[in-house]
Amino acid sequence: MNVSTAEKPATGSVPPGTAGAAGPAVAGSTATSPASSTASSGARRRLLPVSGKRPGPVAVTLLFSLGWVFMYADRNILSPVMSVIQSQWGLNKGQLGLMSTVFFITYALMQIPTGYLADRIGRVKVVVAGYVVFGIGTILSGFAPGFMVFLLMRAFTGIGEGTFYSPVYGISSSYISDKWRGVSAALINSGMAVGISLGFIGSGYFTFTLGLPWHASFLIFGAATLIVAFLINYYLAPIDAEHKASASSATDDGAPVQKASNKALFTRNHILTYVLIFCSLYGFFSMLTWLPTYLQQARGVAPAQTGIIASLVPWASIPGAILLSMWARRLKNTRPLIVVLSVLGGLCQILVPMTGNYSLVIAGLVVYGLVGKLALDPILIAFLAENTPRSMYSTAYGYFNFAGMLSSIFAPYITGALADATGALEAGFYLSAVLLLVGAVAFCFTTPARVATQPAPAVDPVPHPAA
Repeated sequence: MNVSTAEKPATGSVPPGTAGAAGPAVAGSTATSPASSTASSGARRRLLPVSGKRPGPVAVTLLFSLGWVFMYADRNILSPVMSVIQSQWGLNKGQLGLMSTVFFITYALMQIPTGYLADRIGRVKVVVAGYVVFGIGTILSGFAPGFMVFLLMRAFTGIGEGTFYSPVYGISSSYISDKWRGVSAALINSGMAVGISLGFIGSGYFTFTLGLPWHASFLIFGAATLIVAFLINYYLAPIDAEHKASASSATDDGAPVQKASNKALFTRNHILTYVLIFCSLYGFFSMLTWLPTYLQQARGVAPAQTGIIASLVPWASIPGAILLSMWARRLKNTRPLIVVLSVLGGLCQILVPMTGNYSLVIAGLVVYGLVGKLALDPILIAFLAENTPRSMYSTAYGYFNFAGMLSSIFAPYITGALADATGALEAGFYLSAVLLLVGAVAFCFTTPARVATQPAPAVDPVPHPAA
């Protein structure tokens, strides 16, 4: 539901959950001057046309979920066709893993600067600019004539995708009441699951069923990505105007808001959360990159079917993430739940390569989807918000995702290199499981949240830092 910019509330603050305790809503609106809103809107330069309406929390959740759909679809159209590319360009497994690694290098390097930039110039603006870049990068990847050019285009795509994570969760964590923050993150994350499945199935369908060249998937998905960039900017850009207004008038009991110290992002809880997300994402991206190839080469699954089987993980994660987040919001302490989910995820990563029973492989993939990275992420996002000053949300999520993406730099290449050295992909999966179990043990040393929940200003459900 959208609200006219002329109807945005004026000033004041309300405790989270009031005026919307029944769901992920924000406080009610009171009238302000239409002329001032129009002048503010007209003074800003836009990459694309804007709706001029203030988006509601449902629109924010749906559009960011759609954003994740194509973020993950574009990066996962590569996995089902890796064997085709390997044959066409004469590559070994280490080189195949490098195609994902170069993407994640640039993606990871963008996380921290993006968090700082989004908190200062506008979160939606940063998201849209990056989305356009990675849509173009995906299209150019489809035109690559050889291995080296393809690596450059994947690195360029990673730069664009690297602008998405921290602004998105900075907005949603500020926009949604504390009670529903984890559920909202789970709904947004469901776009990842749909995108993984769409990338796996779409790429496999275009290449193996329709018989199109592997390049076609990159061209089709890249064009769709640019359309999504338009939609996000059109409906959500007014949020940046509220950032600007909040930054110019932000006060705390009549005094200017003090700039939070960067030390607030490196408490024990923050550091151990960064460690756990590193371990969780290592296994996730190792499996995501190599699972279709593993199913083809080690399990004898037909190439056209591997995308469908691999998509069991993301599809199972949708109900898992939502239900676990609903449960987590009722808990005073989510740390034991986080540890249990991490241990279960590690055990599933051992089961999949270890068992010789095909049915157990399928069961292991489904359970991993229910409790693994995609289900764990929303609870960790909510836990991090409980320990972070509101004005530093995007910056905190930049560090959080940077820690996770460091693992994704190494996971595809190391898994491929281990396969070249041992002759089997299983060794990489076992390493992933061990790392996740180590992360679970480390997280046991976290403490209860130490940052008091700050009320969300009614004038700006997405506050901008005073820095």
